[in-house]
Amino acid sequence: MVDMYEKLGSTTKNLEMTDILAGFLKKVDNNLISDCVKLVLGRVFPLWSDQVVGVASSLMVKSLKKSTGLSEEDILIYWKDTGDLGLTAEKAVSKKTQKTLSSQKLSVEKVIENIRKVSSFEGAGTVEKKTDLIAELIASSSPEEAKYITRTVLGVLRMGVGAGIMRDAVAQAFEVDSDFVERAYYLSSDFGEVGKIACEGGEEELKKFNIRIERPIMVMLAQKAEDLEEGFSKVGKPAAIELKYDGMRVQIHKNKEEIYVFTRRLENVTKQFPEIVSATKKYVKCEQCVLEGEAVGYGPKGEHIPFQKISRRIKRKYGIEEMAKQIPIETKVFDIIFLDGKETMSLPFAKRRELLEEIVEQKKRSIVLTEQLITSDLEEAEKFYEKGLKQGEEGIMMKNLEAEYKPGSRVGYMVKLKPEIDPVDLVIVGSEWGEGKRANWLSSFLLACYDKVNDKFLTIGKMATGLTDKQFEEITERLKPLIISEKGRKVTVKPETVVEIGYQEIQKSPTYESKFALRFPRLIRIRDDKKPEEADSLEKIKEIHGG
Repeated sequence: MVDMYEKLGSTTKNLEMTDILAGFLKKVDNNLISDCVKLVLGRVFPLWSDQVVGVASSLMVKSLKKSTGLSEEDILIYWKDTGDLGLTAEKAVSKKTQKTLSSQKLSVEKVIENIRKVSSFEGAGTVEKKTDLIAELIASSSPEEAKYITRTVLGVLRMGVGAGIMRDAVAQAFEVDSDFVERAYYLSSDFGEVGKIACEGGEEELKKFNIRIERPIMVMLAQKAEDLEEGFSKVGKPAAIELKYDGMRVQIHKNKEEIYVFTRRLENVTKQFPEIVSATKKYVKCEQCVLEGEAVGYGPKGEHIPFQKISRRIKRKYGIEEMAKQIPIETKVFDIIFLDGKETMSLPFAKRRELLEEIVEQKKRSIVLTEQLITSDLEEAEKFYEKGLKQGEEGIMMKNLEAEYKPGSRVGYMVKLKPEIDPVDLVIVGSEWGEGKRANWLSSFLLACYDKVNDKFLTIGKMATGLTDKQFEEITERLKPLIISEKGRKVTVKPETVVEIGYQEIQKSPTYESKFALRFPRLIRIRDDKKPEEADSLEKIKEIHGG
């Protein structure tokens, strides 16, 4: 795989990358296709999996020390010089191989096996066990292999292969329609599985791929409308208009008495939200279904509370019942994409709404359908919109009544309308240690948007003011395990933390990689419900800027 990685790293042209990857996949044994596809994407588990490798930079340094025989001091010097633990590993192994030239040839199976085992350890002796497994791989690696293994273990291997390139490469390698590849990916959230199906079963098997209960799918995304007239022009008349709540988007899977709850980030939060489970069991009348909705928090008087409070429950492992009492939620269901063995995505939205009305017994403060108005009248729509804003809702959603459900797509079948300048969702990719009383905190945060085409995060500004001491402390604790390099006070962090950012305007700027800069960025909230790849794209930034 190293030769293929090196070739990918030598070009930024999408067609060349597609050709390189397709040529590689054609030569891979059928039983290795799934794992090889994951490795190219820098993963060993599918997107929907709860398993994480969970290796911090400090543990990687220990593994390099153990596998190469070099001192920790030397490794830290290399790291400081390169700013990249992958390059550090490459250099460390090259020094070691000058002394010992014998090594056991690595296989894809061995790399996958060891890295997956690393994620399974808990309790006493965990650090030593993880160190041993990684060191075993590095000890058998060439310098180049060590570089890519290290980046994979740390979760920072980005070869520029986005979903589009992988889709086209799989389609080209196995001579199947890219639309069927994309559809299967959106329904499985696992390109590895899709590659294996395309390889072994071809287009016919891809066509048959269906939603699976317990496996989250990629949700359909909304475009933005500037006003109601633009909204109607995009979704048509009459339109379904629904209130847009400041909640957590959830995907609920029911299989008889078994209930599973996922975020839009595909995280399984079933344990964290027991009231969604109980409400679905009691009030959703069907054997099997996949529903979409918004989990909205409410206060003692029934008023809706901000998403930021609900988000505290997403990562919760202990005291779940007490937290549910403190921050109760109501699930507002707005779509159904699977019912009793059949997908309903291909049905018109109006019909899907009818199905919801048939199977969901609405129970206030438990589970209800989103409030909806169907109209062609601009004045009537305006009144509904204003009523929602007075209630404290974020805005409205406008939906095409005849449209199917398209996972993972912003196809214009639904749009969102909010009154203020839309904030942007960005990823923290770097920071700086503070000074004085903030010396132990990270206090300046480098923000990046997502370049979908090249699967990269491009810097767009720094956020350094307007945070409370508590927020500085919280973000520091989040980012510490994600640090992948340090130079002086500056640190680079794994792009994992998504933040919603307000700003005064977006300007062109040569300072940042995106060629844009945020003016007066401010933190609105941390988006635990979003994957880094769901951050706003470079295209969105250009659109906001106006060119």
